[in-house]
Amino acid sequence: MTATLEEQTPTFELERSRPTPNPLNLTEEKLIELEVKFDAIRDDITAKRGDSDARYINRVIKLQRSLEMVGRASMLFSKHKPFWFLGVGCLAGGKILENMEIGHNVLHGQWDWMNDMEIHSTTWEWDFVAPASGWQRTHNETHHTWTNVVGKDRDVGYNVLRMDPSQPWRPANLLNPVINAGLAPMFEWGIAIYDVEFDQYLEGTKPKEAMLKDLKRVLKKFGRQSAKDFVLSPLLASLTGSAKSSIKGYVAANVIRNLWAHAVIFCGHFPDGAETFTEEDIENESRGHWYLRQAMGSANIDGSKFMHFMTGNLSFQIEHHLFPDLPSNRMAEIAPRVKAICEEYGIPYTSGPLPKQVFEAWRKVFRLALP
Repeated sequence: MTATLEEQTPTFELERSRPTPNPLNLTEEKLIELEVKFDAIRDDITAKRGDSDARYINRVIKLQRSLEMVGRASMLFSKHKPFWFLGVGCLAGGKILENMEIGHNVLHGQWDWMNDMEIHSTTWEWDFVAPASGWQRTHNETHHTWTNVVGKDRDVGYNVLRMDPSQPWRPANLLNPVINAGLAPMFEWGIAIYDVEFDQYLEGTKPKEAMLKDLKRVLKKFGRQSAKDFVLSPLLASLTGSAKSSIKGYVAANVIRNLWAHAVIFCGHFPDGAETFTEEDIENESRGHWYLRQAMGSANIDGSKFMHFMTGNLSFQIEHHLFPDLPSNRMAEIAPRVKAICEEYGIPYTSGPLPKQVFEAWRKVFRLALP
């Protein structure tokens, strides 16, 4: 069972006699002020949530399902190039919207307040090989609680990449660029395997029964996804002589979705300016310290409203990490207020256009392949 909105947001106890180290050396009083100001943004948006937000997410779901329907219908005639390109475009767009603006955000509990069990974090299963339950554990609970804390946030390199200088270098890290290049088009598969937590099983920190249970979920989900995209749909397309072209179309749509998701996620966590932290940095961490870490450990992407929409508003990664359970359509409204607070307290607010952020993330992949 997924945690409620209140349970998803980490809570903290402040030990005033032993303040946690912070990279800006903000005083305890300043950190308390920071907590109050960010909490005020949360309270304000929570109070504003209503019919307009519900209409928004329902319109997005309708758009996504329409794109998927047109895409799948086009694939029935995909031996004709115009239908193939139309099908790939609609399917890729639909899968991106389902994963990023709908699935990711629904699974964070952003729409649980509507009490609509069709779009609730405890019932939604997304169009992604990784089962929702495993992803919520590794993403919502682990990553968002311990963002960029090396040794606790397993997303720092996903156990296959060296993405921080403090991580020990091994000869296998020379393959950093090769591994990342392979991960990008197969990102959903990488996340699914990552969520099984084989590394923890091998370390003896995850019981074999739990690992096998998670693996069984992944294989079951893989079977459903494969049957839908690569068995049933091509079978129907075979009636028009389009079976082979439809398979190629579904492969292309999934690869496009994976490449986009990979780019957005890496731009939000690994460009220059996205800081990492040690386990010592989070000792006795107060809520103000947690807010500071989220702001400094994330990076935004500058762009148009359409770009923000297609990223699932994860282009506002800083705001998302500060308020992971607030509706995604509110991130653009929140961003100027967050930036103003960061400027007031001297907190770096890392943001840049997509090409720049992609370049910096990949540059880090290449740089940290070396000792």
